[in-house]
Amino acid sequence: MIKHVKGFTNKQHYYLGLMSGTSADGLDLALVSFDEHNKLVHHASYYQAYSDETTAKITSLYNPNTNEIDRAFELDIELAKLFANAIHTFLAQEQLTCNDIIAIGSHGQTVRHRPRLKHPFTLQIGCCQTLATLTNIRVIGQFRRKDMALGGQGAPLVPAFHNTIFSECLHSDKLAFDTSSKASSDVFVVNIGGIANLTFLPATNKLAVIGYDTGVGNALMDDWFQLHHPDSDSSYDKSGHWAAKGKVNAALLKQLLSDEYFDMTPPKSTGREYFHLLWLEQQLSCAEPITNQDVQATLTAFTAITIVNAIKQHKSDSSNIAKVYLCGGGAHNDTLKNIISQKLALDSKKYKLLSTSEKGIDGDQLEAIAFAWLAFCFDKNHLSSMPAVTGASKACTLGTAYIP
Repeated sequence: MIKHVKGFTNKQHYYLGLMSGTSADGLDLALVSFDEHNKLVHHASYYQAYSDETTAKITSLYNPNTNEIDRAFELDIELAKLFANAIHTFLAQEQLTCNDIIAIGSHGQTVRHRPRLKHPFTLQIGCCQTLATLTNIRVIGQFRRKDMALGGQGAPLVPAFHNTIFSECLHSDKLAFDTSSKASSDVFVVNIGGIANLTFLPATNKLAVIGYDTGVGNALMDDWFQLHHPDSDSSYDKSGHWAAKGKVNAALLKQLLSDEYFDMTPPKSTGREYFHLLWLEQQLSCAEPITNQDVQATLTAFTAITIVNAIKQHKSDSSNIAKVYLCGGGAHNDTLKNIISQKLALDSKKYKLLSTSEKGIDGDQLEAIAFAWLAFCFDKNHLSSMPAVTGASKACTLGTAYIP
């Protein structure tokens, strides 16, 4: 189980996890340690919002445009400096120094993920070497690349962590890396960031853990909201209030769901370079004109239904109620959650919709915690990838070390 501890008793035993998601709204930091049984202890978290200018620089790189190399690699350094400043602030807040941190596990900022090309690649920026030098802390980063070198998609990375942590939560007497024990019921962990991903933890050892990107998460809802609320103090539809006032358009919803991505079988992963406003405009051109608010309502239903459709594809023979844990920014969208709950209720197999907070896990910090865990796995030489999830030829220890 993830423990939450206030205060620090053993110096020089902490890892920092760093995550900047595809929503490009800010940086999450998580401070963790590991006890004598390798159990993860979460001590503190920190969030640094991006300026509108920084967000614009990031999102402008999601799709091909002019002068990309200069813009991408200047931002690579700029983000590393921003990450370093946030870390210095966080450590000062927690009365720690760089000498108290074993390593930073940095995912970086994904600006392009192309797993289906003839020569697949992925690009995360926020220069790890610059970050290590500026913080004087060793950095473990570039977690996706070895998996891709082994023929995998390099994403999603968090199912291996979900498997470990949720096994711990359900079997607290087991060590962190003992994944032989299974829950008494099927467990789904759904992270709804800019892109949504699902991890299926079956109740039986006869089925393998499965994880993949279900499709768009908050990305299109956020982009559409920002496009039509340029003067709003918020960059997203808080709690889905705007969507709740609209009406789902059946024709547009059918058009969105017809995209070939949803017919693909796992392993599969995607990103903001695929699901973006241009993609949405192409779908809208095939539908009758509808109001902007109805588009938002339809996008919210689209996200919910693609998540639910993915969940319903997987189940074991367990007769127990399957548990569906939501995390990420989308877990705060009440309209989205209500649609997910309603759609799950229509299935003959029973589901219980839960928040990861009910397991003592901060859903907003789960991915940052995961990258601290991946850095720990790197140091301990533990396997941290799941070929069944990514399609790689074998499991490996993810990450590369950067020395100050």
